[in-house]
Amino acid sequence: MIINHSLERDNRMKTFYDREFSQDRYAAQISDLHLRLLGSFVEQYHLENSRVLEVGCGRGAFQDLVTPYVAVDLSETVARHLHKPFFCASATALPFHDNSFEAVWSIHVLEHVRDPEPALLEMRRVLKPGGLLFLSPAWYCRPWAAQGYAVRPYSDFGLKGKAVKASIPLRNNLIFRAGYVIPRRLGRLILAWLGSKQADLKYQELSPNFEIFWTDDADAINSLDPFDVIAWFSLRGDQCLNKNTLVRKLLVSTGPLLFRINK
Repeated sequence: MIINHSLERDNRMKTFYDREFSQDRYAAQISDLHLRLLGSFVEQYHLENSRVLEVGCGRGAFQDLVTPYVAVDLSETVARHLHKPFFCASATALPFHDNSFEAVWSIHVLEHVRDPEPALLEMRRVLKPGGLLFLSPAWYCRPWAAQGYAVRPYSDFGLKGKAVKASIPLRNNLIFRAGYVIPRRLGRLILAWLGSKQADLKYQELSPNFEIFWTDDADAINSLDPFDVIAWFSLRGDQCLNKNTLVRKLLVSTGPLLFRINK
């Protein structure tokens, strides 16, 4: 018998989110911060009466920031939290016509999509020319989160696991991380100057945990560098509005990215 492992994982993922969103703990901590950030975004670009799509709405914490709000989420259990139009759908297959929205936002979602590039293509597709995309994944999801190394005691692990847990403070250190992130980005820039057009989105695949939610992003499927996302949009002619110089792009670390889509 042939087993479709991708389909099996997708089913486990949907079951996980249906279960977690029927409770109160999952993704509860992101609402206040992004409520302020999105509120400023809406105000700055006068989007209060613009048709806006949220990809991965969760409990709908941002649904009242604009009037013509539309929501999409993989979990159908979140529908009970929404009083605005809601569609149960994948980020990689949005059920809308081309050029349907003035703006799209997606908060802590892209890192949970099995292949994030089709999701980005879908967001571009449903945006009108000149539309705005507010994109805020959890950048640099850690490969050790799935097994809860950061929160479980040393006694839970063997010698190798103890070594992994002990290494986390160093591997989380900003200077340590910059030591390999910045050279990698510089390499990408050199290749671009030499004429290389790396059009595919670069990301690191992770092994998610859909059984036990140990900590934030234990369920992450990929780890994204915001520099690579900026490069992906730039190759398509889009403009990153909040990282608009070479230095700011090279040194980007955390926080949302804001794009104007040119098509």
